[in-house]
Order: sequence, then C-alpha cells, then structure tokens
Amino acid sequence: MSALRGTSAPSRALGSFRFWAVALVVVLVFAVVNSPSTSSSAQRISHLESLVKCPSCQDLSVAQSTSSSALAVRREITTLVGRGQSDSQILTTIEDAYGPSILLSPSTSGIGILLWLLPAVVFAGLVVSVLVLRRRR
Repeated sequence: MSALRGTSAPSRALGSFRFWAVALVVVLVFAVVNSPSTSSSAQRISHLESLVKCPSCQDLSVAQSTSSSALAVRREITTLVGRGQSDSQILTTIEDAYGPSILLSPSTSGIGILLWLLPAVVFAGLVVSVLVLRRRR
C-alpha cells in the first residue's frame, strides 16, 4: 500500500529528521543573533572573573578566591573594563601576563580550538554514521 503512495516509512522518517534538524539550526541562529551583546560593567567584570583562574590557588577562579594575587587580577580586570577593552582583549592581556594556564576554559585559538571543535566533529560523525546505517537497511 505504501508503494502506491510513493513514500516509504524510512523516507518519511528521514524527511521528519531533516525538518527537525533545520528547525534546530534556525532556532540556534535566532538565539545567537538576538543574544544581548552589551551588558553592564559589573556583569562583565563578574563574568570575566569567573573565567580567570587564581594565580596562587588550586582550581579556583579569581571570583572565588580572596588571596592577594586574585585581588590583583580582579583589580586589573576592573581597570581594563573601565578602559573600554573587549572581553577578548582583556582575556588576551591577562593570558599574556600570566600564561595560558590562567584561563579556566581552553583558548579559542591555536591548539585550544581543537578542544572546542572535537566534540562537534565527533557528534557530526555519529549523525552521519547513523544516517548511512539507516540508509543501508
């Protein structure tokens, strides 16, 4: 009966998957485009402090630490925000001063980009593998 209609169950499922995949991409693009790009200085400072590791502590951000080195980094962040530097410029300045291990998250340049892209590439490979295996059945 389905042969008379011209569509089979696997092709309908694949069409549905394509629809939801396109819908997901549209929603993600909409969210990125409409995300607020400006925030208050206090919010920026707080966010940046949560991204930078305390130079003299074990796995604490400067926001969590009360050590003198953390307070110095906090003052530096506040000064750089006051000068109007972007978040990227501030993180680069701090990374240049203290080394790449000062950031709690991997860098988005150089070898650090692999740490961000690798999960996406693996996920895409899994999706392609599932689609290929479904098509063979």
